Amino acid sequence: MKAALVNTFTEPLTIVECEIPEPGPGQVLVRIEACGLCHTDIHAANGDWPFKPTPPFVPGHEGIGHVEKLGAGVTDRAVGDRVAIAWLGYACGECRYCIDGRETLCEKQEDSGYSIDGAFADYAVANAKYVVPVPAGLSSFEAAPLSCAGLTTYKALKVARVVPTENVAIFGIGGLGHLAVQYGQIMGGNVIAVDIEDDKLRLATELGADHTVNAATTDPVKAIQALGGADVALVLAASNEVFQQAFASLRRGGRLICVAMPAEGEMSIPIFDTVVKGISIIGSIVGTRQDLAEVFALQAAGKTKVIAESRKIEDVNEAMAEVLSGKVPARLVFEF
Repeated sequence: MKAALVNTFTEPLTIVECEIPEPGPGQVLVRIEACGLCHTDIHAANGDWPFKPTPPFVPGHEGIGHVEKLGAGVTDRAVGDRVAIAWLGYACGECRYCIDGRETLCEKQEDSGYSIDGAFADYAVANAKYVVPVPAGLSSFEAAPLSCAGLTTYKALKVARVVPTENVAIFGIGGLGHLAVQYGQIMGGNVIAVDIEDDKLRLATELGADHTVNAATTDPVKAIQALGGADVALVLAASNEVFQQAFASLRRGGRLICVAMPAEGEMSIPIFDTVVKGISIIGSIVGTRQDLAEVFALQAAGKTKVIAESRKIEDVNEAMAEVLSGKVPARLVFEF
């Protein structure tokens, strides 16, 4: 089979031919049809974060494909099932976080394309309990970005507890942001889309944003405060400056939802303002299997639209450069 491999953190990925893996006990072998390219894959390939993956490894955590083989003991999946391989590749199922519905906080978790090989390949093995069925009404191409971009933003806005008519500012309109705009609308928010590219802001308007702010030409803090301030500010742009802007845009009782993780990420928070204004700062990491099932259901019901462009895995390095350029309208998806 063909796979994209990270050999070191300082070299481009290489396309290699390797043996099709065998599923172990409790695992399934999935023939990959599509896999989205997430900014996290780029962070993984560069070793940007404090907890680094161990090369060589295969990135990819938006994988969609059909189950071709079952490992020993698998009874809840069948050959032919179409499933998603998302970021959460395994959790213990027994700790307090798994038991109370916060499985993405499990300290024993394994993450697809990071601590275990992911879906930038013709085939991938995955834990049978942690792949998520894909509804028949969705194409594999559109389901791929939903498996992380959709899942992550949907979960973030769930934990933000958006109340209808609240101002919801989305900082960063791209692979994640174009879906966040739609979830914000579904939850009843007045969505304010913030970006530095006019094309992305036009897309946000087409997808239902009530207001747009070009942060390259307008002070986003003043613009959002002129609209009454943000009740929720969701940060999807990997920039320290954007986090500061998002915090400053909040009104009293506002919630700052931190999703993006800049490589050198630090944020300075004024304690006085945080206390006096009753500001909440919330970190949100991807989403659970149930969250993804809900995201798929929304798409299948025609309530959301995925904007993506197709690429070939042989062009993985060029695709990563495209994402880093900031010019990609939304998501890139490798089709196999």
